Amino acid sequence: MRDAIHKAARKVIDFCLHHSIGRIIFGWNKEQKQECGLGKVNNQNFVLIPTGWLKERIAELCQHYGIEFIEAEEAYSSQASFLDGDELPNYGEKPDGWRPSGKRVKRGLYQTAKGWLVNADANAAANLLKKVSRTLGLCLKEMSRGALTTPLWVLLWTA
Repeated sequence: MRDAIHKAARKVIDFCLHHSIGRIIFGWNKEQKQECGLGKVNNQNFVLIPTGWLKERIAELCQHYGIEFIEAEEAYSSQASFLDGDELPNYGEKPDGWRPSGKRVKRGLYQTAKGWLVNADANAAANLLKKVSRTLGLCLKEMSRGALTTPLWVLLWTA
């Protein structure tokens, strides 16, 4: 497992260096595995993934290569719809009656309130960017439905 973590982190850093990416925003919820309710079998599979090691290794490599590493709280980023402009409360601060406007229709696919189908992980990543955009001075005006429909895939276990 340690070897896989090191290889995955190295692939992320190599991708950033090759494409002149100077900032990594890593979505993280403290104690996310302690309260996961994915069902008995899925909980057992998910809890075994050492995401904390991966985060720490990527942060170490970022420091070594001069890439800015930002850890961002990611509560509700997978549930909310980026394209519909849903509010993104922090963990434990969800207002009464808060509901996302869209929904996940199946694994990897999110449907917005307007009926648009987008990649669920890309939607969550866009929401994570939205959470940190003010602090970092990011402009997300050009984030389009096309970017959320067909994201770039990076295969970790190929040459």
